[in-house]
Amino acid sequence: MDDAISHLAALTAQRDRELLDVTLAQGVLDLLGSVSVGVHRLIGREDESRRWLCCGLARKGQIAVSDPSWVDLHTLPLEADHPLRAKALASRLSEQSGPDSGQPGHLMVMPLPVEVGLPGVLEVHSDEPLSVRAQRTIQTVLKVFGNFQNLLESSQRDALTALLNRQTFDATFLKASMPVTECGADHAEGERRHSDSSGYWLGVVDIDHFKRVNDGFGHLIGDEVLVLVARIMRQTFRHHDRLYRFGGEEFVILLRGGNEEDALGAFERFRLNVAQYPFPQVQNVTVSVGFTEVRHQDTPNVAFARADQAVYRAKHQGRNQVLSHEGLVRAGVLASPEAHIGDVELF
Repeated sequence: MDDAISHLAALTAQRDRELLDVTLAQGVLDLLGSVSVGVHRLIGREDESRRWLCCGLARKGQIAVSDPSWVDLHTLPLEADHPLRAKALASRLSEQSGPDSGQPGHLMVMPLPVEVGLPGVLEVHSDEPLSVRAQRTIQTVLKVFGNFQNLLESSQRDALTALLNRQTFDATFLKASMPVTECGADHAEGERRHSDSSGYWLGVVDIDHFKRVNDGFGHLIGDEVLVLVARIMRQTFRHHDRLYRFGGEEFVILLRGGNEEDALGAFERFRLNVAQYPFPQVQNVTVSVGFTEVRHQDTPNVAFARADQAVYRAKHQGRNQVLSHEGLVRAGVLASPEAHIGDVELF
């Protein structure tokens, strides 16, 4: 019992959502002494083929790991590839298989009892079937885990749109602004080359003439527009891109990977998706988007200020368009950010 309490204390001390599943897998492994424990979640839209993301895997004598959040979706196993996981999710009950299933040892799959966030399962591989006492211990841990994850998700998400909120941005951004490490075949063992870019692009989105929507149709319709724009964001961007609502009609996107042209294409697709969507009563809604590359020496405010300058130019030039801060600097429309970035007042 003391071990269980210690692991529950470690679990509820975790504030990083991405590490919470890893902590759960390691804690259950330590409690049971099993061969391995994994936390797997379904990602992808329900109208598409969903896939399994390994969010935490703990094995005896090894460091707990997980799939990187930016993993290519198409490299992950399909939902149908693991029928026992799918069955546990559908039944909301534990499912198990023994050695006669063609796999060594025993496998126990339990659904994660969470109300918000991605659906998932806890998968326990063991040499012998889990005792009733061990199963009860896991169920207790999972109940605490579910309650804590729901609290953590609620505190990190905007109540109206369910996107991540402003308070979670800084911590996520600091991870994104870490330098990218590259290792080539022509480098000596242990030698690393650091890129000046982080591999992320920060986009700031502002709904055009949103005050007119609130004044002309009322705040309930205005809220509906915000919810629908958030839904279009989720449908447009990838599972590993981070989507935020900063308040009012302002949204932020932390886009992973690619070059400036790729980022422009992604933000342009979003702009077009919004412009073509038939919003109830309002009908037509457009957005202005400004974006910038995240540099590894950036602070959240500095990168946001650059993207916000691009949004301002987009609105000044007619709205309903996407502009790159770097492109504006190259064109001489904006000065180099180092010249007066400290003078920008953000919040």
